[in-house]
This record gives sequence, C-alpha cells and structure tokens, in this order.
Amino acid sequence: MVTKEMTIQEILAVDEDLADILMASGMHCLGCIMAHTENLEQACAVHGIDADALVDALNAYLEQK
Repeated sequence: MVTKEMTIQEILAVDEDLADILMASGMHCLGCIMAHTENLEQACAVHGIDADALVDALNAYLEQK
C-alpha cells in the first residue's frame, strides 16, 4: 500500500511499474535527488498534483495486480 508519507524511492521499491503512473500524473522527477528525501505529498505540492488522487491511482493499480 502506498501512502503520501512515502518517498518516491520507497514507492518505486513497492513496484517499479508505479513509475508509469507517477510519470503520467506529471511527476517527471523520479531520478531527482529530492525523490530520496521528499515524501509524495511534498512532491505533489511542488508539482501541483492532487496527492490523494495520485495515492488512490497507485493503490488501485496495486490492487489489480
């Protein structure tokens, strides 16, 4: 399960395929140094992305897998 408190790197460790959803949402900084320190909620705020909707999409993907 993905939460807003997880870093991008922690999310990708759950499932590398989640990168596709992150990229499609506008999160193009997967290799950025901040991906190791910022949590998803912070990254979403910087990029103007709805963190709750993104978490829902990531978890929906994991449930289908």
